[in-house]
Parts: sequence; C-alpha cells; structure tokens
Amino acid sequence: MKRKLLLLTALALLVLLSVGLTIGYKYYIRIYSPNVDLHGKEYAFIHIPSHATYEDVVAIVDSSGLLVNMEWFKWVGSRMGYPYSIKPGRYKIVKGMSNKKLITILRAGLQTPTRITFTGFRTPQQLAGRISAQLEADSADLVAAFANKELVAEYGFTTETFIAMFIPNTYEFFWNTGAKGFFDRMKREYDAFWNETRSKKAADMGMDRIEVSTLASIVEEETTKADERARVAGVYINRLNRGIALQADPTIKFAMGDFAMRRVLTRHLNIDSPYNTYKHRGLPPGPINAPGISSIDAVLNYEKHQYLYFCAKSDFSGYHVFAKTLTEHNRNALEYQKALNKERIYR
Repeated sequence: MKRKLLLLTALALLVLLSVGLTIGYKYYIRIYSPNVDLHGKEYAFIHIPSHATYEDVVAIVDSSGLLVNMEWFKWVGSRMGYPYSIKPGRYKIVKGMSNKKLITILRAGLQTPTRITFTGFRTPQQLAGRISAQLEADSADLVAAFANKELVAEYGFTTETFIAMFIPNTYEFFWNTGAKGFFDRMKREYDAFWNETRSKKAADMGMDRIEVSTLASIVEEETTKADERARVAGVYINRLNRGIALQADPTIKFAMGDFAMRRVLTRHLNIDSPYNTYKHRGLPPGPINAPGISSIDAVLNYEKHQYLYFCAKSDFSGYHVFAKTLTEHNRNALEYQKALNKERIYR
C-alpha cells in the first residue's frame, strides 16, 4: 500500500512537473524567443510621439507590421510594467529581437539618435521644413518660434540676425526634440563654434560675430567656389573700410525674395529695402542665408589685396575676374553682359 502511494505521488509530481515545464516553456517562448520579423531588412525604426499612451504605442507597433505575435508583445509588456513607463523617441528594432529585449529598450527610453544635416538654407521657413521632416518638432511651431522676438532675444539675437545661430553642419538629435530644445542645442553649438580664435580674428577686423556671419552670407551667395571666397571677402572688406557701398547683387535678390534670378537689372536696384546694399552703405541688417563654416572662415581669413570690384567670368565657370579700378571693372562687366545676352539670359 505504502509503495503504491509513493508511486502515485511520484506520478503526480511528474505530471505537475510536466505541466509546469510546459507552462514555463510557453512563457519562456513569449518572453525570450524572436518576435521581430523585418521581412529581409536588418533593422527598422518606430517612432513614439510625446504624450503617447500605452494604447497609442500598441497601435503604432501593430501598424508597423514588424511583430510576429502582437498578443505576446502585449502580454510581456503588461508584466514588465511597460504601460506605466511610456517614453517618446525613435527606437531601433533589430531582426530577431525578443519581446523582452524590445520592451526593455522602449521602457528605458533607449532611443537611437537621428543624424541631421542642414546646409544651403536661406530662410527660417526652409530650415523649419527640413528639421520637422526629421524630428518630432512641428514645422509651424518652429516657424512661429523664429518670429518670436522675446524668445529670440533670450539667445542674444533679433529676428533679422537669428539665422546666424544655426551653423550648417551635421548634428545628432533625439527624435522627440522640440523647438525650444532644438534652439538650445544650436546655441551651444554656436558658442562652441565661435571659439577664442575665431572671436579674436573677428575683433581684430573690427567686427562682431553677427557682422562676420552677415558678410559671409553674401560671400556664399556670390561664389560657389570655396577657393575664391577669401578673395571675394577681401573685396567687401576693402569697400567697408573705405566707406564704399557693397553693391552686392545677392542682397538685391534677398530683398526681392527671388534667389533664382540670374541677372540683376538697373530697375531692381531701386527696391526700397534695408537689404539694398546699392542704396545703403555698410552691411545689411542681418545674414541673407545661414552661411557655411567655409564661408565664415573665408571672411575671418580674408585675402588682403587692393581689389574693389569683381564680376562673374564670361565663360560661366562660376569663377570671377577681379579689378582695382571702376574702368577695368566696367570692361569686365560689359564682357559678362554680352555673354548673358548671347545665351538669352535676360532675367
């Protein structure tokens, strides 16, 4: 009898152990087995917006189509307390990832930064469009922030000069960065860019940071050739030092809001604008674009010479011919105008 009881007990324990192992294995599969299928890709990203709820996250993950079993994801997430620890961001999902690994990343907010490159923009609206396409920050919010005089003043700028704070380069941001966070970061980058060496060079020229950036923005519009920017900058420095109006065509294009025009005519020079450097001596109120690093450094390291004029070469190479006298310049300009006429470029 005793032996039979022991046997029944052993059988019962085996059954319980078997059931336990079955259940345990079932849970193990849910927690640790691969549940991400990227359909041939190595990785993908999901974006969880600020103020998202657990239900929002479930909908985002479900609509991504990246999970093999959505119910297992929700089951593991619930037991790991994820519904109470939602963090916004851009998260990298790797093929073969388990529910535990995925939820651990999401719950801890271990998002992957996004690399943003912005160059060649002329207006806050252009910059806002590029940034909002890559960050959570809304384009309309960014544009409104650019026009907010009080906010801009906090960074030490005016709405006319604020664009100088955004040094074109490649930066890493967290996807959920807002307008204020974006501006704060750019101010830190701006201050780091204007190190002691650059600041001293500007001071030695009798210019401040904004004035250097403003002149650099004109130089950048005048030539795409990096190897002649310092020479172009030297022309404008000479004119500024002698009290001669800059007469920079890019400022006329900016005043007219038309950078696509290839030919500035006499009638365009009468536009009533503080950016009209044919009418107003000195620098315009602020940069006409966000000048790149090479253009700023070209101004800070401008070429010292006696040139007061320059004109595009008639071969349309993108380079310029420089002159010391107005007579010489007029000859160069006439040759270029003939080339424009020959190509039927009248505007």
